[in-house]
Amino acid sequence: MFRELHHVVLDELGSRGALDWSRAIIDGASVRAKKGGSLTGPSPVDRGKTGSKIHVLSECAGLPLVVRVSAANTNDADALKPLVMALPAVKSRRGPRRRTPGKLHADKAYYHAALRRWVRDRGMSVRITHKGVESNQRLGRHRWVIERTMAWLTGYRRLTLRYERHARHFLGFLTLGAAITCYKKLAKLTT
Repeated sequence: MFRELHHVVLDELGSRGALDWSRAIIDGASVRAKKGGSLTGPSPVDRGKTGSKIHVLSECAGLPLVVRVSAANTNDADALKPLVMALPAVKSRRGPRRRTPGKLHADKAYYHAALRRWVRDRGMSVRITHKGVESNQRLGRHRWVIERTMAWLTGYRRLTLRYERHARHFLGFLTLGAAITCYKKLAKLTT
């Protein structure tokens, strides 16, 4: 239900030309889980506590296009394919619906040769920091946007800590948070 709401808001933003498809940025953040349940695991920071990980793929300005939930001990690279495959076909101001950004930016956690090839095969340029070769400073010019998006989403009380036992409930709140974040941008355009 909330996914459809999120897609409706994205369609409205796309039809007004408010989505920048020149690049997409992907990242994940861990949140602590108060109760056990599905899609929880040991936190990478404190193994004694369980948690979940929020994965977000946003457009160039930071509006979340796709959100997912996994266990906290899940490797970030495992979330790249499901996020890219879940990109919705969004209305554009002119022409057909848009589903593929020009570039995909990510940090070192997503650097795998097979993933880079997979993303290129889908028609996107890949900008993932090489392990041991490049510093994070060069990629930081664009990556601060996804960090701000994570801050927007974790600013909602129900997303700061995971209280729900069922992952689908937490994902529902996360999708609702993404829809509200996009709606706030839409409200600024209409006033």
